[in-house]
Amino acid sequence: MTVSAQGIDFCLSGTMAETTEKYLTDSQGNRIGVLLGIDEYQRLLDALEELESIRTCDSAVLAQDQAIPFDKAVEEIQRDRG
Repeated sequence: MTVSAQGIDFCLSGTMAETTEKYLTDSQGNRIGVLLGIDEYQRLLDALEELESIRTCDSAVLAQDQAIPFDKAVEEIQRDRG
């Protein structure tokens, strides 16, 4: 299904697990964006946050740095996120 609005088409296609892919396309049919429901967006943000935590932990283990207090670790993570 395609719906046009000011030169941008909104395309819905198949399902992937519990996700319906919704693309924004230009007038040539090139995908230029994705529309997400708020629940799917939040699920992706949560998964990304968990992945970042895992990578941070893996990096610390590989670096074999000395342990730092939890509060200081949280401050560093928040500072790095900007």
